[in-house]
Amino acid sequence: MSGEIIRKRIVFHGWVQGVGFRYRAYYAAEGAGATGWVKNNYDGTVIMEIQGTEKQIDKVISDIDRGTFVHIDQMDCTSLPLDPDERSFRIR
Repeated sequence: MSGEIIRKRIVFHGWVQGVGFRYRAYYAAEGAGATGWVKNNYDGTVIMEIQGTEKQIDKVISDIDRGTFVHIDQMDCTSLPLDPDERSFRIR
């Protein structure tokens, strides 16, 4: 089961805008082999849809949170259907 591909929508709250969050997410996802996208919301949160194994997704979140300046206070996660046509991770 640990190798099962899943997709999540995650809304990050905290000090997540203006600190390189989206670029860190991009490089972390590329390194982990996950696909999806990330973008800033008008309310100061960052939203990410990410697809990969649970282990890949956990690594991406860990890599983002480990960096300087970023401080994640809360994450709201929702499971989504897979996007079979998605091939990369991008910044929106």
